[in-house]
Amino acid sequence: MPRPLWKGHISFGLVNFAVELYSATRETRPHFRLLHAPDSSPVKYDRVCQREGRPVPWEDLVKGYEYEKGKFVVLTKKDFQSAALEKSKTIDILNFVDSREVDHRFFETSYYLLPGAGGERAYALLREAIRESEKVGIGKIILRESQHLTALIVVGDALVLTTMRFAEELVDLSSLHVPPGEGVRPKELELARMLVDGLTGSWTPEKYTDDYRKNLMRVIEAKVQGVKPRLEAPEEVRDEGVVDLMERLRRSLAAHKRPGAKRPAHRKKRGKKKGLEVA
Repeated sequence: MPRPLWKGHISFGLVNFAVELYSATRETRPHFRLLHAPDSSPVKYDRVCQREGRPVPWEDLVKGYEYEKGKFVVLTKKDFQSAALEKSKTIDILNFVDSREVDHRFFETSYYLLPGAGGERAYALLREAIRESEKVGIGKIILRESQHLTALIVVGDALVLTTMRFAEELVDLSSLHVPPGEGVRPKELELARMLVDGLTGSWTPEKYTDDYRKNLMRVIEAKVQGVKPRLEAPEEVRDEGVVDLMERLRRSLAAHKRPGAKRPAHRKKRGKKKGLEVA
């Protein structure tokens, strides 16, 4: 079993019990090193002092915050601990919310949250309460010297904790230009909805694969063997400038049409009758 990334306690109301945090994801993409082109020798990264121009050993490194250009204040481990307000080893569940209310932009990284010694019964109690309520527990954790908002959900028989962004970390949409909905034509929308219905299926994560990583590994293996890689050429996307959107929608429907697909119900027709919309 892997070693926990973090050990502490979780609290909701007056209930407090020991938990351990484990990574719920793994990195599968290939890692690369920088090489010196003439002789393919690996290039080392040196921590060089800008003033002295020489490498600095790890034991001489400290963390600093630049409060003015070229001026720093040094922070020690004690400073980070004092800022944690004695909460560095506790996940505080602040409240429970409907999962449908949470914007997906807030979610970051997921972890498995398992019970620590003596916390099995309380762990199972919290898990089943969340499962039956179909809610998400919102809390806070200090991880790697940063505080994170967290979401606590149930997956199978495990509690899964996902770190979240705080509201101020999201870019305000009002600063960006997005097209309004007034220009959407009813017939185009009907065809688009039919296309969505035709592509609708159950969530099966295993069928979505990292094709780029697979092809990249084929390239790497071929270069090791000194042969030409065999790759499937992607369909060429042509830039046709201004296109007939309706025609594209019809062609998409024809390409993705499947037996038994249901046609969506007709939308309300707009008419005038005493200033009201009629069906």
